[in-house]
Order: sequence, then structure tokens, then C-alpha cells
Amino acid sequence: MGGDRGLQVTVPAAQAALREHSDLRLILIGRRDEVRAELQRLNGAEDDRLKVYHASEVVGMDEPPAQALRSKKDSSMRVAINLVKTGEAQACVSAGNTGALMATARFVLKTLPGIDRPAIIAAWPTMRGHVHVLDLGANVDSSPQQLLQFGIMGSLLVGAIEHKAAPKVCLLNIGVEDIKGNETVKKASELFRQSGLNYGGYVEGDEIFTGTADIVVCDGFVGNVAMKTSEGLARMISRLMKEAFMRNLLTRVAGMIAMPAIRSFRKKMDPRRYNGASLVGLNGIVIKSHGGADSYAFENAISVAIAAIRNQVPELIGSKLSSMQVRNASA
Repeated sequence: MGGDRGLQVTVPAAQAALREHSDLRLILIGRRDEVRAELQRLNGAEDDRLKVYHASEVVGMDEPPAQALRSKKDSSMRVAINLVKTGEAQACVSAGNTGALMATARFVLKTLPGIDRPAIIAAWPTMRGHVHVLDLGANVDSSPQQLLQFGIMGSLLVGAIEHKAAPKVCLLNIGVEDIKGNETVKKASELFRQSGLNYGGYVEGDEIFTGTADIVVCDGFVGNVAMKTSEGLARMISRLMKEAFMRNLLTRVAGMIAMPAIRSFRKKMDPRRYNGASLVGLNGIVIKSHGGADSYAFENAISVAIAAIRNQVPELIGSKLSSMQVRNASA
């Protein structure tokens, strides 16, 4: 029920995902009559792969997380996460209120042993493919130890999903020299060097998109600002390109000639392709879709959940953390 457009996005995205993934089964959670009406409008219906589960309440996009957690125990968000907790579902995908989703998921599912706080991780496009960045807003102030935990979780997730033995992890900083940065980042860098991760040192903001790193780690305040800045820059470039080619007849002709290259550029930079951020560090899979996502973007968020399920990401992170704790205890 969440996101800027609710059922008009989530229901068609669900139908598209079912067509794309033959082994997928979905539960649509929300006000049953409204969900079924939207299904009927799209010539769909419940069957053995698509079920509707009633939830009487909806968390508003601007609702305080604590209020949603305390007073809306029958919200579509809470019911969905409860189904992950009980094992009736393997993952939850929501475009709703980020703070409420994180608070509810952390309260219901709990964090993995050895993890202080969950983090939000997502893929961004780069010159060489893509990079995973975390944290993107779950924690606005993180300790060096928590930044290390983010790096471990990011490395394990990327290693599992992309089948990389030792993905390269870097810390986001204001410079690449050891003397640069605040004390938190400097101390975190020392922990990374001792961690056994494939640590590549510092990267600056302009290096995120070069493709030199597989994972970039930062606290949630910095990560969220970087994410929103990048999204705004992408929209500006797209708009300026459109205005440039529509200026006069000559530029329109030039635009028609360049159209194949423009389409390729737009496809690579399309933020909808990268929609779906994982809340890592939880005892379960929860995927956050952008609130403004359309059905194509939300379908991609469902695909992120499928990849996490197939690669058993929470179990992998949990077992790795347990083995690291055992080694540290015996050292």
C-alpha cells in the first residue's frame, strides 16, 4: 500500500514479476477489497501464485517511525514483516516509509548476532558496471566498528549475489591520503586493514562512479546525501540533454541521428534499473523500493529480493560473522 502511488504501481509490478519468474509466488498485503479491485481492473485474479492477505492499516509516508511501530500493528508493512518472521514469506518488499520500515523490521526480525545496526545497501551505475553503496540512510551517525560491520555485510552480499571471491571494499572520504578525514573514518580504516577484507583504502565522492570499487562504505547521513545528489544530477543531465536537442530544427535532426546512443545512455543511467535497496544485518530479507518508483522500478525491487533469497544472504552473513567471532575469541 506504500509509496507515492500505492496499488497503481505494486499490483502491475507484481503481475510483471510473476510473468518474468516462473518459480515466484507473491502475497499482496493491504486492504483486501482495494487490492482485489486493482487486480480486477488489470484483468488479474488470485491463484496459486498470487495471494491477497488483508491488513486494515496503512503507514503514511510522513508518519513518525515510532508512532507507526507503536500504533499500527495491522499495517500492511507490519503484517508483511511478520510473515517473514513466521516463515510464511521469504522476503518483504515495500515502497513505504523508510524509517517505519527499518524500525519495524528491526523490532520484528531483530539483528544478526554481531551486528549493532542494520544498514541500507543498493547498487549504483558506474563507468564499468555498478557499485554497491552502504549505508544509505539507516544510521546517520556510525562508529568505526559499525562501519566495519557495514563493510563485512556489503562484501558478503556482493560476493554471494555476484559470485566474487573477494570484492573490493573502500571507505568514502574527503581525500585518499591517510591524513584526510575525521577520526571516525581514520579509525575505521585501521579496522578495515586488519579485517581480512579486500580493502582498497579511501575513495572520494567523484570516484564512486569510476568502478574502481565493488563496495563503498559510509555512514547513513553521508550516503543518503550522496544518493539524493546523484539522483538529482541524473535528472538534470537528462533534462538538459532533452532541451538541447529540442532547441531548433537542426538540433532535432541531430537528436534523431544520435538517438541510438541517447537511448543506450538513458538505459544505463536509468535509476529504475537499480531500484531495490537491501536492509542488511537483519534476521530476514527486507527490500526497500524508492517511494516514487513506477511499476518497472518496483518489479526490479522484487528481483533484488529474489536474488537475496536464492543466495541465502542473511544466512551467509550470519554464519560468516559467527565464524569471525569464534576466530577472534580463540586468538
